[in-house]
Amino acid sequence: MPIPTLRGAEHLGFTVPDMEEAHTFFVDVIGAEHIYSLPAMQKDDDWMQEHLNVDPRSVVNEIRFYRCGHGPNFEVFEYQPAADQRPQPRNSDLGGHHIAFYVDDLDAAIAYLRESGIRVLGEPTASRNASAGQRWIYFLSPWGMQFELVSYPDGKAYEKDAPVLLWHPARPAE
Repeated sequence: MPIPTLRGAEHLGFTVPDMEEAHTFFVDVIGAEHIYSLPAMQKDDDWMQEHLNVDPRSVVNEIRFYRCGHGPNFEVFEYQPAADQRPQPRNSDLGGHHIAFYVDDLDAAIAYLRESGIRVLGEPTASRNASAGQRWIYFLSPWGMQFELVSYPDGKAYEKDAPVLLWHPARPAE
C-alpha cells in the first residue's frame, strides 16, 4: 500500500562543502533560482541526531533552497566539517546518487557545460530497450557531486504502452 495522499517529490536535500561555490554553480551554471536561506542551526540536546540522523553536536552553517525549472526544489546544506565526515559516495556506493536534469537540446547543453569549465564525463550515450529514444551524459559539480543531463524529445520506447507518461516538451503533463 502506498503512502496515503502522496503527490510526488517536493525537494532533494544534499550537503556541499562550500555554500558560495554551490550557489555560483546552481545559479550561474545550472540556472536555478535561489529562493531563500535559513540561518545556522546547532542544538545542545539530541535533536540533530533524533531528527536528522547526524551527530548530536553537528552544526549546520547555512541551508539554502533553490528552484530549478519544473523539477523539485534543492535543499542545500553546509555543515561544519566533522572528524568522522565520510567522502562523497559514487553511484556504485551505498547511498550513491545523482540528479538528472531534462534538457531539450542535449548537444547544446553539453557544449555550454564544457565552455563553463564543468567536467563532463565521456560522450552522450543513446539508451536502448525500454529507454530507447533517450540520450544522456553525466557531469560533475565543482565539488565532485554527480549530475546527469537527459533528453528524449520524442519520448521513450516504454511510453508507447505506459498508462502514465513522463512529462517532456513533446507531451503535455497529464
